[in-house]
Amino acid sequence: MDFGIGFLSNNVMLPIIDLFYGVFPSYGLAIVALTLIIRFALYPLSAGSIRSMRRMRVVQPLMQKRMQEVKERYKDDPQKQQEEMMNVQREFGNPLAGCLPLLLQMPVLLALFATLRGSPFAGVNYSVNLQIFPAAQVEQIQPQAFATPPQNIYIADGEHTQITAILPSGNKLTVGEKTKIQYQTIEGKSFATLLADHPESKLTPQWTVTKGQERIKIDAEGNIEALEPGDVTIQGTIPGLAADQGFLFIDALGRVGAIDPDGKIHWDIVAMIVFFGISLYVSQMLSGQNSSGGNPQQDTVNKITPVIFSGMFLFFPLPAGVLMYMVIGNIFQTIQTYILSREPLPEEIQKIVETQEKAAQTIDVKALPFEPKSSKKKANS
Repeated sequence: MDFGIGFLSNNVMLPIIDLFYGVFPSYGLAIVALTLIIRFALYPLSAGSIRSMRRMRVVQPLMQKRMQEVKERYKDDPQKQQEEMMNVQREFGNPLAGCLPLLLQMPVLLALFATLRGSPFAGVNYSVNLQIFPAAQVEQIQPQAFATPPQNIYIADGEHTQITAILPSGNKLTVGEKTKIQYQTIEGKSFATLLADHPESKLTPQWTVTKGQERIKIDAEGNIEALEPGDVTIQGTIPGLAADQGFLFIDALGRVGAIDPDGKIHWDIVAMIVFFGISLYVSQMLSGQNSSGGNPQQDTVNKITPVIFSGMFLFFPLPAGVLMYMVIGNIFQTIQTYILSREPLPEEIQKIVETQEKAAQTIDVKALPFEPKSSKKKANS
């Protein structure tokens, strides 16, 4: 049994989608609700990570200074040097501690990402690999049924099931042999029968030969005729039920890419990519990640990082529904970062901030941005 990404997607994400679609019949609203629920559920983990990174950002300059002093003081005694460096790390905290909450929430976020990339928001692909042999080797081939891993397919609003692509006689053929790729449930019910029960659903499977086009002939029904020996790869696609549905300014939740092959620009996709970049930059600014403490090269890298990440979606396009989730998730993260950046720092960390501010005033360097002054004012009063 799968207890990984697929399990979370099928047993956590999809029931939430079905629940909200039953209340508000809009797959766009279902994406919004699903994203917010998962983000609120992961809030404690994410908050712990943000607090840890904020703390480390404050103490890192002093920690690095202390580490350098230890290296110089015990440069002739490696064992003592290692012991003292461990003591410094215990005093200031492990820089990797903030990564643990991020790692813990990654499986859930990956499952959410995988859910929105599949049915009903986008087409689901099946890969079928064939081996074609010369006709003279027909007696050496033993038929063995071939099946792809099952994938969740929405066949009607709120109704989905696990569908697999099969070749009853196997994926090893000889030249001149004919076969047919069929879709069916894991219980053995044909996909055609499911569609007959839901005539309002227009889910016509499509077939594309991605390797060895000259070696086979395939029609729209999935009938195959082997023509030449060699390896063949066929990609079958079942359209997403909501792929063509719009939401707010988004024309189609399943649309992939901002620019069509014919040059047509989809401004809804472009707008989401821009929103993603802006929210990423603001979140970075609030968390202080865009400030390197006076390193111009690092400052430049930090500033162009949101541009690079956003531009990536022009060359590695994602379905519009996935982009919408990423924009919503980023806005949520930005608000969370803003709230947490206003929290008073622990007393010992606040003392370090005050020390650094005094040093900064002495050498005419700006103090750390976005750190609350409330604790300092209280201390003075």
